[in-house]
Amino acid sequence: MYTHVYQLAQEIKKGIESTDSSIQLDLYQVPETLPQEVLTKMYAPPKPELPIITPEVLAEADGILFGFPTRFGSMPAQFKSFLDSTGKLWSSGSLNNKFAGIFSSTATQHGGQETTAYTAITYLAHHGIIYVPLVSKLPYFGQTDEIIGGGPWGSGTITGSDASRPVSDREKEIARDQGKHFAEVVSTYVKGKKVIETEKKKEESSDEIVESINPTRSISKTEKKKKSKKNWFCCGKNDLVD
Repeated sequence: MYTHVYQLAQEIKKGIESTDSSIQLDLYQVPETLPQEVLTKMYAPPKPELPIITPEVLAEADGILFGFPTRFGSMPAQFKSFLDSTGKLWSSGSLNNKFAGIFSSTATQHGGQETTAYTAITYLAHHGIIYVPLVSKLPYFGQTDEIIGGGPWGSGTITGSDASRPVSDREKEIARDQGKHFAEVVSTYVKGKKVIETEKKKEESSDEIVESINPTRSISKTEKKKKSKKNWFCCGKNDLVD
């Protein structure tokens, strides 16, 4: 409401763009449920000029970073209302195997940033979305010379009870780190998936050619593939083991 989440989103955007400038990145806001009269009494500033998201937009993305302020230790009603409208995507499985991360803001140090992320994960689980937390060894989180929002669940900021505290430089850096890490994870998956799909098409094309020349040879080749297939299990001490 007071643009702190928007400011974090801008820093996350910088982190994403630092990994690959060709990534298509769009910022949206969820529909407001409070009337303008109430917002005025709350001294809410004008909202950023961002398009209003619809559920269908989620299905077009490879990865989604959800950002919201905290209300009593969980996401606000506006965001919950939007996620509750994604039932059609759930029934069609449109969000299966997509990636998501979370960032948030609270008024106080113990205002519920961890519980906000924790309770939001239920939506991800029901949609089959893969949750991406922050990387380990987070900068600054062992230091106590100033308050810092966020944590392993995602980046964050602490606004103060009157929302007067700006997003700190450290919080901005952590947000950029989250964007960079998230982009690397999603890009690795997307690129790897494309390679697998390309190789699969090549194999299918090769099988069709072989079968047209010699059907018997095609069968033996398929049997050979089955015998050479490997199963990988995670994890050994230093690497995957098979």
